[in-house]
Amino acid sequence: RDVAMVELEKLSYLSSDVAQLIKITDDVRSAVEESGVRNGLVAVMSAHTTCGIIVNEGLPCVERDLQDMLERMVPLDASYAHARFLPSYGATGNNSQGHLKQTLVGNSCMFPVVDGHAVMGAAQDVYLAEFDGPQRRKVYVEVMGE
Repeated sequence: RDVAMVELEKLSYLSSDVAQLIKITDDVRSAVEESGVRNGLVAVMSAHTTCGIIVNEGLPCVERDLQDMLERMVPLDASYAHARFLPSYGATGNNSQGHLKQTLVGNSCMFPVVDGHAVMGAAQDVYLAEFDGPQRRKVYVEVMGE
């Protein structure tokens, strides 16, 4: 009889630009393979509100189209309430665009785990989507199953 397991891997990334897509597919696959879980699920979650997790085809032209689309949807120069003085911070929040972009893309994804491997489509890659960099970012990869 198989034993239920939950393994949590904490990944860390240092972004180098304000807006950046960092491909983390290999790290997610490695976390699954090293977890000891044979069959179950893997969840990938950003620990932040101004960066997200995206699953899409890992091509530079797709990456550029995603970034261009998000820039058109959430322009830097729009009038955001969060860009005003925030008494709770004692300062002006300048990352409104990052919060809104993250809301559009989401902060997590999930894949099945079969025979000790994450099951992804042939063209699927996982990205940490930075919208308020450069910063050090945490991503949690939780593998659950037996």
